[in-house]
Amino acid sequence: MAGSGTVQLRDDADVLLRVENLVMEFPVGRHQVVHAVSDVSFDVRRGETLGIVGESGCGKSTTARALVQLPRPTSGRVVLDPGSDLEIDMTTLSGSSLRQVRPRMQMIFQDPISSL
Repeated sequence: MAGSGTVQLRDDADVLLRVENLVMEFPVGRHQVVHAVSDVSFDVRRGETLGIVGESGCGKSTTARALVQLPRPTSGRVVLDPGSDLEIDMTTLSGSSLRQVRPRMQMIFQDPISSL
């Protein structure tokens, strides 16, 4: 998602999900790395719907999977309910804690056949 620009993160009021500086890299061979997602940040507020769109292979699915820590991001933060008493930093949770939190999140992947 390089070149997608940056957005100004909002104050914590009504923010349900905050993604800060998300990076996803995958090793290829011994000395090479694929930079799949580079420094992505955004907020999702209560009542909003977020759609991630882009060309094939640009990191949309990788970004979505990183939000639920499948796999864990290389760096960055994914925070539920930032600034509240219920704040949860997904990137710091253990496996059992992640299993308890994941039911609060949902991804809907596009069916390419039905969109034709």
